[in-house]
Amino acid sequence: MKKWRNVELKERSASQSHFNDLCALLGILDPVSADPKGEWFTFEKGANKTSGGNGWADVWRRECFGWEYKGRHANLDKAYAQLLQYSVALENPPLLIVSDMNRIVIRTNWTNSVQETHEIALDDLNDGAVRDRLKAAFLDPEQFKPAQSRQDLTEETAREFASIAQRLRDRGHEPQRVAHFVNQLVFCMFAEDVGLLPDHLFTKMLTASRMRPERFEGNAAKLFGAMAEGGDIDFTPIDWFNGGLFADNSALPVSSEDIGQLLSAARRDWSQIDPSILGTLFERGLDPAKRSQLGAHYTDRDKIMMIVRPVIIEPLEAEWAEALAKMTALVENAPRETREKLLRGAELGKRTRALGEAQAIHAAFIERLANFRVLDPACGSGNFLYVVLKALKDIEHRANLDAEALGLSRGFPRVGPECVLGIELNPYAAELARVSVWIGEIQWMRRNGFDAAKNPILRPLDTIECGDAVLNDDGTRAEWPTADVVVGNPPFLGNKKMIAELSEGYTVALRKAWPELPGGVDLVCYWFAAAWSMMAGGRLQRAGLVSTNSIRGGANRQALKPIVEHGRIFEAWSDEGWTVDGAAVRVSMVCFGKSQNLSARLNGAPVASIFADLSAEQRGFDLTSAERLRDNRGVAFQGPVKVGPFDIDEDLAYHWLSLPTNPNGRRNSDVVRPLLNGMDITRRSSGRWIVDFGTLAEAEAAMYEAPFEYALATVKPFRDQNRREKRRLFWWHHGETVPGIKRATIGLKRAIFTPRVAKHRIFVWAASLVVPDSAVVAIARDDDTTFGILHSRFHELWSLRMGTFLGVGNDPRYTPSTTFETFPFPAGLTPNIRAADYADDPRGQAIAAAAAQLNDLREKWLNPADLVVREPEVVLGYPDRFLPRDEAAAKELKKRTLTNLYNARPQWLVNAHAALDTAVADAYGWGEDWRAGRLEEDEILARLFALNQSRSTETS
Repeated sequence: MKKWRNVELKERSASQSHFNDLCALLGILDPVSADPKGEWFTFEKGANKTSGGNGWADVWRRECFGWEYKGRHANLDKAYAQLLQYSVALENPPLLIVSDMNRIVIRTNWTNSVQETHEIALDDLNDGAVRDRLKAAFLDPEQFKPAQSRQDLTEETAREFASIAQRLRDRGHEPQRVAHFVNQLVFCMFAEDVGLLPDHLFTKMLTASRMRPERFEGNAAKLFGAMAEGGDIDFTPIDWFNGGLFADNSALPVSSEDIGQLLSAARRDWSQIDPSILGTLFERGLDPAKRSQLGAHYTDRDKIMMIVRPVIIEPLEAEWAEALAKMTALVENAPRETREKLLRGAELGKRTRALGEAQAIHAAFIERLANFRVLDPACGSGNFLYVVLKALKDIEHRANLDAEALGLSRGFPRVGPECVLGIELNPYAAELARVSVWIGEIQWMRRNGFDAAKNPILRPLDTIECGDAVLNDDGTRAEWPTADVVVGNPPFLGNKKMIAELSEGYTVALRKAWPELPGGVDLVCYWFAAAWSMMAGGRLQRAGLVSTNSIRGGANRQALKPIVEHGRIFEAWSDEGWTVDGAAVRVSMVCFGKSQNLSARLNGAPVASIFADLSAEQRGFDLTSAERLRDNRGVAFQGPVKVGPFDIDEDLAYHWLSLPTNPNGRRNSDVVRPLLNGMDITRRSSGRWIVDFGTLAEAEAAMYEAPFEYALATVKPFRDQNRREKRRLFWWHHGETVPGIKRATIGLKRAIFTPRVAKHRIFVWAASLVVPDSAVVAIARDDDTTFGILHSRFHELWSLRMGTFLGVGNDPRYTPSTTFETFPFPAGLTPNIRAADYADDPRGQAIAAAAAQLNDLREKWLNPADLVVREPEVVLGYPDRFLPRDEAAAKELKKRTLTNLYNARPQWLVNAHAALDTAVADAYGWGEDWRAGRLEEDEILARLFALNQSRSTETS
């Protein structure tokens, strides 16, 4: 300690000796002894750069620290700023350490943690505990990792401001005005903690107003006004902030309690809040419609990077790598000056030209970045925009450091908030997006050792506009501003909910404005269509959008087909977890471009190409081009969509069914039917019935007196509120009546039913008069052969690949169109042939026998004779009901569901399915290969696809 207490040597003369003595004191090998090659622990890290001279750090230890020395009495903050500027080149060490001969300042540098500072004086090293603490910087830097993450800090602040915002709204202030005012307060706290608002002026303003809260409005307005235009308050100069945030300098009145809470919030370190989630959390707190989501999950930065990296970062980094290679070749091949050789004449001119060319390449790349534009056409509260801005600035910074390493001038960062464009319908979110981007820009500059911009501090962000991204007010399609790339997370709203959520007029206009999309697509598909339209018109290079995973199937898939046919999906994640409005969902992430020469990755693995169903090319076939077959049409139907309380319980149904005939001479059994929903199939019967007038005229329906009076009292008030005129006028009809089911089942005693969405693809028999609800697909066939083919492994594989997946459980979805109508049945056993016509076909007989055996075994397991009694159904011709014999039987029967059965898959069930699969394989003519184990999944799908294509060609 004595040796260094009074040393006056300059930094260059003393730093390495000082550091070596520290190492000796701590029992650490010095850099030269520990790492003679300087690969992981070295003095002057970066000194071997082409330009020579000093390195990026005086000492560097990989994955531990960068360390910069300054001479006695020097400004250590400048040393820290230097380390920040070169942190990327130093591989972002977890600790940044600055020191002179008398003190050491350690700052943590973990990206997602609240930064902490630790200072050690020379004399403190007499303490063994302090020496151990410093030694940890060399051997175990994780000991310095802060406990609080930036996410934790941001969540705490969001909750605090949510309560303030709620109180202001409770006093009758308009929500938009409250949100704007809170945004101003938030930015003031941030500006104060990063030193842009000097002398703790915001905190002083709050303190001065606490005892006289009636003065707060005037005090805040004075501060906001000075920030808007620049000025001073009590002789303290305030920089010009601009940006529009403080253009309205009025403030809302607050109470003394509010000011106390604001003072408490101001004590937090606002400089370190996380802009990647700031907007989402504050939007939930400020928007009354989203207040309940405040404690829910949010999409994290890593998920957003799964889009941003392939669409923006990787292509730009590849461009820079190519430019850097050219620059490096120019510099390294140019004549070089040494102590023994001074360049003159032609050699000097040659080197000057080479450096000039290299500098021009660097300048051109920086110019490209400065003019690079990224559009998020559903930007919400700015999560994507912040991540994008940070990524662009990181790339520019890396390029500048690489240029400096070649001896070229580096320049000041040019990439700024004007590089990100946004469209957002919600005004709360749009303003929060601007605030998030402003804060993110300032944080990046400070974190990388640069001063924030001045005059103004906040660049106007008119590039983030509030509006509808897909439809103009006049009903025409909206146009997006020209950009290099598009990224984002458009709204997830299913086709069935669009009219209810957006209105019938809007939905009709939207579909009319985008005729290239079929009418039954989800809302998110319009963003894909708009992005592709821009690409086709040469106004966009690449895009990456998040969608629900239903984009892969059904009508939604049509949004991806032109991209696959005329462009390329170059990166996709077919099924990932995501968070939307605080709820966990399953999504697909799709990155695409116009060029067909891009390499492709699916779910992180290289593939030859990606199809519209977000599957990879396998054996050269594309299942998304499978055609709907004429042989299968008019057989499978989705059940009716009720749109109203048409369903009734068993007791009321039995009462109506027992009533005398109606004035028309008909019984209520004409319009009161058993209801079959998805859980009736996968679990046990719920005993629900439904009122179903079909397409009867109102006068005809009224003849069924009791059911009609019930519908008049319960259904009509509900339907009177419906946005669709037809549903209001024909209130006694189901929302979608699906008359095709009744026509197709005429003459059938039973039909095949399957849940639209279920963990296992299960088919069951039910009476043809049963009414399936919208969550069930009804198949108008009554023969065991069709039942067996549908329940085979061949159809199951096809339906899994041709369908989509739904919900957090990611259960497969079955549709009449894409999964049933495209499936090629064995020749001669297709649904357009009457079952009687192939009754003597031995192939059909074998399938029917195996299918009947499977169904019989399942029924005996579901309803064992010793647990149930059979009672005739109240309606003549309906199958008997199974009732539990006693309470113990009822308890046991609750466990006996098809879902539980297929979860367990007992050997008898496996054997029954194996026998069925063999019979179906024989019917296709593939029995030998099946028995030999030569039919893997891809081979089965390839053969089925070939059949589909041959039949679609035959009937086209």
